[in-house]
Amino acid sequence: MDSTRQKKYSRLIQKDLGEIFQRTARDLFGGAFITVTHVKVSPDLAQAKVYLSFLMVKDKEELLYEIERNNKVIRQYLARRIGKQARIIPELFFFIDDTEEVASKVEKLFENLEIPPEDAHDESLKDYKDDV
Repeated sequence: MDSTRQKKYSRLIQKDLGEIFQRTARDLFGGAFITVTHVKVSPDLAQAKVYLSFLMVKDKEELLYEIERNNKVIRQYLARRIGKQARIIPELFFFIDDTEEVASKVEKLFENLEIPPEDAHDESLKDYKDDV
């Protein structure tokens, strides 16, 4: 479980990285719309796992690779923004947030389910009790 300090630091990094991707470094990634969905910071605050969501992007893996190539630049932008508030600028690890894709797959599975009406279930129970 994350401490209050980790949670506050995560929110700070998420907010500032979001602004970096939207404003400062947007031209580095071909105008792709990048959203920081979640940040998880290690207990020593030295590492941060950053989960990203992409819009208007054909190849997400290629964009993630491009972000990793520019990791040092992004970290420098982050250092400029939070340098006075944080003693440690964490090492950044980027991941694609696939929560939306998983949710849509689960929704499709539920759409294909056939759930019998409640009365049909009660009738089958009644028949079972009569047999016992």
